[in-house]
Amino acid sequence: MRRLFLIVFLLLAPVAARAQVTVFAAASLTDAMNSIGAAWQKAGHPAVRFSFGASSTLARQIAEGAPANLFASADEKWMDFLQKKNLLAAGTRIDLLTNRLVLIVPANGPDHVSLAPHFDLAALLGPNGRLATGDPAHVPVGLYAEQALKKLGVWDYAQQHIAPAADVRSALLLVERGEAPAGVVYSTDAAVAKGVKVAAVFPENTHDPISYPFAILTGADTPDARAFLAYLQGPDARTVFDHFGFGLGGTP
Repeated sequence: MRRLFLIVFLLLAPVAARAQVTVFAAASLTDAMNSIGAAWQKAGHPAVRFSFGASSTLARQIAEGAPANLFASADEKWMDFLQKKNLLAAGTRIDLLTNRLVLIVPANGPDHVSLAPHFDLAALLGPNGRLATGDPAHVPVGLYAEQALKKLGVWDYAQQHIAPAADVRSALLLVERGEAPAGVVYSTDAAVAKGVKVAAVFPENTHDPISYPFAILTGADTPDARAFLAYLQGPDARTVFDHFGFGLGGTP
């Protein structure tokens, strides 16, 4: 019996040594990260477990003890939130990606909207329309949208007609379904949607740079987590990020 136990232990040891990596990632990273995760698994690694959502929601879950090895945020604020709580493994934080903020409309909407100061947002939305974006109270894309609309002088009107979504993909869906005549999302989300089109790109000087910091979490700093973070910075993953429209290495 003892010999049988030893054989079983030796057979299972390599599996135990290659633990599954759990990644909490911003909703806007869904398609790219799923594709990268599939390539990682195909290369012989255990499947990565992903949890996608608003960066704010994920960061709060991590702070409350949710088990995750790696966090990928859509803004610096929520990574800073975890860093202040000493929940980031030292030396692992890296600003890996960038993105662009865009105004989207349904496929049958206007081809172009001029985002000049004090542009006619009311005419775009119509008498009962709402502007879909992440909840500006905590969702990164909503925070960027608020900054941009304030800079353009239309926030006073916009904030009364916001359809605040739980994350950027939920905002995208409202426009795809025709439930909102316009929305503010990331260019990468608009690129994978079939029922919307980009009517305008917000000038970069209207909002903070859209940066995606990645970091390993304390208490879950494993060799596999470090290997996956290294893979995310490598050429194969960068090709995927580029395919989905993300800026790489700080270059939009």
